[in-house]
Amino acid sequence: MALPDIRIPKFEPELVADQLRDGYWLEATDLDGDGRPDLFGYGLRLGEIYWYQNNPEWTRRLAADGFRMPVGADHADITGNGVADIIVCHELYGPIGTIVDPDPEGGKISWLENPGNPDKEPSRWRRHYVGRAVGMHRLRAGHFTRRDRLEIIGLPIVAMADVHAVLPVVLFTQPDDVREAAEWPMTVIDDRNFRMIHGAEKKSGLIPGSDLDSLLLASDEGVTWLYYDTERGEWIRELIGEGERTQFTRTGFRGSGDVHAGRIGDDPMAYVAAIEPFHGNTVAVYHKAGTGPDGRRTWRRTVLDVYGDPNENGEGPGHQILCADFDNDGDEEFLVALRGPWPWQGVFYYKAVDLDRGLWLKWRVADESVARIAAADFDGDGRLDFATIAYSVQNYYVAEDAKLMVYRNRTIPPDTA
Repeated sequence: MALPDIRIPKFEPELVADQLRDGYWLEATDLDGDGRPDLFGYGLRLGEIYWYQNNPEWTRRLAADGFRMPVGADHADITGNGVADIIVCHELYGPIGTIVDPDPEGGKISWLENPGNPDKEPSRWRRHYVGRAVGMHRLRAGHFTRRDRLEIIGLPIVAMADVHAVLPVVLFTQPDDVREAAEWPMTVIDDRNFRMIHGAEKKSGLIPGSDLDSLLLASDEGVTWLYYDTERGEWIRELIGEGERTQFTRTGFRGSGDVHAGRIGDDPMAYVAAIEPFHGNTVAVYHKAGTGPDGRRTWRRTVLDVYGDPNENGEGPGHQILCADFDNDGDEEFLVALRGPWPWQGVFYYKAVDLDRGLWLKWRVADESVARIAAADFDGDGRLDFATIAYSVQNYYVAEDAKLMVYRNRTIPPDTA
C-alpha cells in the first residue's frame, strides 16, 4: 500500500445550541427542501424532537413532543413529496429507566410527517405508527430486499427475559397508504443469532452486483455484515470479528458497541472500524486478511486505542463510529465519538497509512462530549463537515455542559475540494 498524501485535518467549531437539558441522537438531512442539510436531534428524557434549520442562526423548531424516551432515529422521504420525514423508535425502558428494564408494551417505531416549508406550512409534524418489538433501540430505513418500497429494519437491544437474551431483527415494509395505515407489515429477519445489538449502520454499494442496502451490526457477537441475497432469497450473515473479549469477566460486556465500514480506493469495505464492547473503551479496525478454507473472507483485528478504564458500570466513553471522506482524496477516514469524562471525550479522527501493517494516524478534532456524529456538507463548499450532540442521559452519563455543535471542514481549500 503506497503512503497517502496526508492532509492534516482542520475543523472550525460553531455553536448551534448550548445548555441542552438532555442529548443523545443527531441526524443531518434536508428538512425544508432548500437543498441544504439541516439537523434534528434530541435526548431521551424530555420527549421533544427539535430540528435546526440550516441558516446563519441555526433556527430551532419543535417538530414533536410527547414522545416517551425517543432513542434511535433515521430519515427518509416516506410520502414522496421531496423532503425527508423523521423516523423514531421510542418507549425503550420502563419505570426504572435503565437497560435492565425493557418496557413490555414499548419498543415502538413512529414516523413524523414533514409539513414542508416552515415559513408557509404548520410547524408541527403529524405522527404515524409503524410497529413495535420489545427493546427497540436502533432502526435503519432503506431498500434492503426491494427497490419499489421503503423498508425499515428494527433492532432491539434487550429482551424481556434478560439483558443478554437473544433478540429478533425485524423488517417493516411500506404499506400502500402510508398516511392512513394502522401499522406497517412486519417480518422477522433473524431471531436466534444476535444479542445486545447497540450499533447499526446502513451502507450501500457493499453487495457485489446489487444496488440494495446492507447493514453492519455491532452486538454481543461482535461485528456482523447483514445483507439480503436476491438470488438465494435469503439473509446472509458474515461475521467480521468477535470484538472485545478480554474485559468480560470484569465488566460483563463483550463484542462490539458501534461500527462502520470505510472505503479505500475501489474497495467500499476495505476496513471496518468499531468501538468495543458495548459503551466501550477500545477502538479496533478489521481489514481483509485473505480467504478461509470455506471460501469466506477472513479479517484481521488491530486495536488502535484504549480510552481509559471501564467505570463502575463496566462502561467506557465510546459511543459511535463514522466513516467518511473528509479530505477528498477518495479514501474514507473515520471519526470516534467519546462521551467523556475528560480527557476521554470529544471526536478523534483516524487516517489509514497502511492497512496491512495496522498503521494509522490520529488527531483530536473536537473537545466537547459527544453521543452522536452526523456528517454533511452544511455550507455547500464541497467539503464534508460534521456535527455533534453531547451525551446527557440520566442513569448513564450526563455531560456538564451539553452542546450541539457544527464543525466546518477547513482541511483543504474549497477550490480544491
